[in-house]
Amino acid sequence: MLRGSKVGLRARHEDDIPVLHAELYDDVVNASRSGTHPWRPLTPGSTDSPLTVDDKNERQAPFSVVELDGGTLVGTASLWGIDAHNRSAHIGLGLLPVSRGKGYGTDAVAALCHYGFVVRGLRRLQIETLADNAAMLGAAERNGFVREGVLRSSAWVMGAFLDEVLLGLLADDWAPAR
Repeated sequence: MLRGSKVGLRARHEDDIPVLHAELYDDVVNASRSGTHPWRPLTPGSTDSPLTVDDKNERQAPFSVVELDGGTLVGTASLWGIDAHNRSAHIGLGLLPVSRGKGYGTDAVAALCHYGFVVRGLRRLQIETLADNAAMLGAAERNGFVREGVLRSSAWVMGAFLDEVLLGLLADDWAPAR
């Protein structure tokens, strides 16, 4: 397990999926704001669920986020779009509603940075998030990510186009928490 100060990132367990599905995916607004595809209903246990892990896919590293104190599941985190040639990847994060506002997001992003830069030897990490997602923008910036641009009207969310903010962090600029 990768450890932050409040949360750990561990492999996704089969019994995590129903909780994540119910708390994150079945929330149509949340799923529409965080996904890159239109939301559609999925039956429990569906292999099409974005929460199901494909251990053979080298381009993604999905984790379950758990509290260090007690091991309670609090969300999901991932490196995705891992590009071994250019040594880059994207960060994704989703916290259960009850777990938001507790600093878990900032800690999970820090753990993903450690994984990307130290464990995987990547050179660049990137985050794309909706411009009104203050929690993710704050978590990214507290970990040293720099706003590199705005993708105007790039995300179709619940009937409207929204702006996305692009943030990046290079290994040389990363300052791991001590």
